[in-house]
Amino acid sequence: MKKFVSVLAGIMLVTAINAQTLDEIVKKYSEANKHDKVAALSTIKITGKMEMMGMELPLELWMKNPDKIKTVTNFNGQEMVSAFDGTKGYSINPMSGSADPVEMTPEQIKQTQNSNMFQDYMANYLKEGKLTLEGEDKVNDKPAFKIKASLDSGNNIEMYIDKDSYLLVKTSTTMNQGGVDVVADSFMTDFTDNNGVFLPMKTTTSANGMDFTITYDKVEVNIPMEDSIFKLK
Repeated sequence: MKKFVSVLAGIMLVTAINAQTLDEIVKKYSEANKHDKVAALSTIKITGKMEMMGMELPLELWMKNPDKIKTVTNFNGQEMVSAFDGTKGYSINPMSGSADPVEMTPEQIKQTQNSNMFQDYMANYLKEGKLTLEGEDKVNDKPAFKIKASLDSGNNIEMYIDKDSYLLVKTSTTMNQGGVDVVADSFMTDFTDNNGVFLPMKTTTSANGMDFTITYDKVEVNIPMEDSIFKLK
C-alpha cells in the first residue's frame, strides 16, 4: 500500500510540474507576442497576399477589439469572405456556386477567431483544457516546445514554440477530409513589430502536395472601422 501511495504521489507531482511548465510556456508566448500592447488597440487592418499554383490572391484582415473579424480573399475578381460581428458569423464563397452568406458553425467561428489578434487563442485553449505539452522537437535545427491542441472538431494541432524567443514557428494541423487524414505544415518567419502588433510577416504552408505562402505587406492600427463592416447579413 505504501508503494502504491508513493507511486500515486509521484504521478501527481509529475502532472503538476508539467501543468506548471505548460502554463509558463503559454504565458511567455503571450508576452513574446506582446498581447498586452495589442489589447490596448482598438482596430487592426492587415493587407497582404496569398501565393499558390502560380497565382497571387490579394487578401485583407479587418479586426476590431475585442472579437470582431473579417477576412477577404480576392480570386479572379471574386471575393471569398468570412466575418464574425461579435454575435454571428457568416461566410461567402462564390466558388460554391452561390454569393449568398452562409451562417458559420460555432467551430468555424472559433477557427476564424484564431486569426483575430485580439483573441489570445493559445491562452484560451489552455483555459479550456485543450493543450498538452508533448515534449520538445527541432524546427530549422533549433529546439522548440511541442504543444498539442485537441479541438472539438476532432482536428488536432501541434504547435512548436521556439525555446529562445517563445514565438510560434511551426504548426502541424491534422484534418479529416473525406475519411482521409491530411496534414498541413505551416512555418512562420519574418517576425516584425508593426506599431505594437508583433506578427510573422510570412507563413509558408504545405498540405497534400500543395504549397502556398501568405505574406503581409501592410499593418494599420487604430483606424476608423464601422461595425457594419463585419455584418454580412
